[in-house]
Amino acid sequence: AHCTQETRNMQALRKRVTGGLACRQGTCPPRVTSPQGVSAQQHGNGSVQIAAAPAHRRASCVKVHAAADSSATAERTYDVYVNDLKPLKVGESKHVLSVFVADEAGLINRVAGVFGRRGANIESLAVGLTVDKALFTIVVTGTEATASNLVKQLSKLVKVRYVEDITKTERLEREMMLLKVNAPPGSARSEVLQTAQIFRARVNDVADRTLTLCVSGDPGKVTAFEKAMHKFGIVEIARTGRVCLRRGEIDGPTLIAHKAPEPVLPDSPEPITEEDQAADVYIVDQTEVKGVWEVGNLLEATYNAGEATDYEAHTLSIEVADVPGVLNQVTSVFARRGYNIQSLAVGSSEREGMSRILMVVPGTEPTIAKLLRQLNKLVFVQSVKDLTLMPFVNRELLMIKVRCSAGQRGEVRDLAAIFRADILDVSANTLTIEILGKEDKMKALTDLLEPYGILEIARTGRIAVARDSGVDSKLLENLQRFG
Repeated sequence: AHCTQETRNMQALRKRVTGGLACRQGTCPPRVTSPQGVSAQQHGNGSVQIAAAPAHRRASCVKVHAAADSSATAERTYDVYVNDLKPLKVGESKHVLSVFVADEAGLINRVAGVFGRRGANIESLAVGLTVDKALFTIVVTGTEATASNLVKQLSKLVKVRYVEDITKTERLEREMMLLKVNAPPGSARSEVLQTAQIFRARVNDVADRTLTLCVSGDPGKVTAFEKAMHKFGIVEIARTGRVCLRRGEIDGPTLIAHKAPEPVLPDSPEPITEEDQAADVYIVDQTEVKGVWEVGNLLEATYNAGEATDYEAHTLSIEVADVPGVLNQVTSVFARRGYNIQSLAVGSSEREGMSRILMVVPGTEPTIAKLLRQLNKLVFVQSVKDLTLMPFVNRELLMIKVRCSAGQRGEVRDLAAIFRADILDVSANTLTIEILGKEDKMKALTDLLEPYGILEIARTGRIAVARDSGVDSKLLENLQRFG
């Protein structure tokens, strides 16, 4: 029986060699391997020599086939929204923290410092100023004990109203990404536009060789769109952090209301005289302490229309290494000089291991130029650009939860359709709306929805990329306004 089985193996190997199924590797003679670990080598005279393959070669073949089978299985089970998974350490998970604060100069730096001092790496961060309030949405990796400690430390900050870990709650998550991709005229551009239509992305800029696209959605959709564009060649990515709102109704008063009056301090028993002001280095005339730290929200003059100011909102794009504490280092440069960061968005860059920070700060050209020189001195900062001096595309994402009864849903839905906004969630007495655009568009929708009662607002802050087409929309707006 053993001889018969060996004879069958030899006959099968001869058929495979003569049939041209042998694998040619370089200049070596063709060699095939049977499942029993027997190899056959064909010589120049047509004869076939049978030899047993070494044990280590058989073991390596088994490992290669097993790896191929596992990769094929993984590809079959992958969904379009599955990203390249990175294993976390034992006991670690991603936590989503929601931090509601009152606006104050340097508050972003203090929030980032809580994470930097404890070695916690912020995966994404989104914050935008709404009148005098802001809602941080921070995604951080760590254990349950680490997350609870961060919540406890954040709640100790003076201007922080409340902190909540909403990881295990039912919530809506959205991100936004501006992506500049190579798209020369022809079939490549047509394919890019077709892919963008599948993901419902919008074209924001058209240049000779590139297209700038804007896409929003859950984190899986944004990641899938980025992976689909990699084959065309991604030039630049500007991404917001993740913003979240809880589903359904919430208890409490409306968020947007008239600004509360400033608290009245008791009169000082000993009034300060001019001699005291001259003698003490810490007491100066009020006219001498005015500066950039007193500037209101300058985002497109949305909230301070009509107020004359010498400062302009500068949009900065900063590419940094993805290491813990780098956000605290960057924001410290502004906090030490009294600058109030009015918009901040942190997300991954187009390069692996790098992140891009988009921020809006008020200032003049000379002062901003000094800040850029200071930022370039930081070790983990790779590049800094002031996009204000060049034509650029800027967008922002806003999620707003408004109170409305069943009879008012039609009115709110019609308002959302006018602004091309999407309705994300419906409950018995609330609607959650998502809108993309510039700050003045956000303000216009917010003003119209304010009579219904706004319960929650989460905004990403401004993200921007330079226009390759060279079209300056700000210049065109000024020409239309002033002629």
